[in-house]
Amino acid sequence: MPLQYLGFLRLGLLLVCLIPGLAMGEAPLKDFEGEPRTIEEFTGGGQWTVVMIWASDCHICNREIHNYVDFHFVHSDRDARMVGISIDGWAGKKDAEDFIQRHKVDFPNLIGNADAVAHWFMQQSGARWVGTPTFLLYNPSGELKAQQVGAVPVKVIEDFIGKSGRPAEPAG
Repeated sequence: MPLQYLGFLRLGLLLVCLIPGLAMGEAPLKDFEGEPRTIEEFTGGGQWTVVMIWASDCHICNREIHNYVDFHFVHSDRDARMVGISIDGWAGKKDAEDFIQRHKVDFPNLIGNADAVAHWFMQQSGARWVGTPTFLLYNPSGELKAQQVGAVPVKVIEDFIGKSGRPAEPAG
């Protein structure tokens, strides 16, 4: 093997080892009981799925989460649902649980290590990870159709869903 390829191989191994859990084959996402989960368990099934990646100490997440709780309440029985992914990691599970309780978040939430979730996001979207909040939007067939960094107004989500062939009624 040429010497230059050994350098790339070492760099690749180093990067994999820097992403905790992934090098050992650990699932990047878990439910709050510690069971490995995949986003595919929550997508498809004839509904749009809005995934919000959040952190308990994210000021925007704390300020905007009520909008997504309301969106889930209005749409979950019809055309769209929310799923949250906390990047607080297992060590920050208590902070994530406090966030969920404080904001009365009643949609499903998963948790993962920030680095592992960032890597997962890049695999899902092909986009560079920037930070929280970040949104992914999956169509009713489970295909990723959009991603956005930063708070996304509920009206924008509803309009996107409506323009994609399945009308969404406005929240509130």
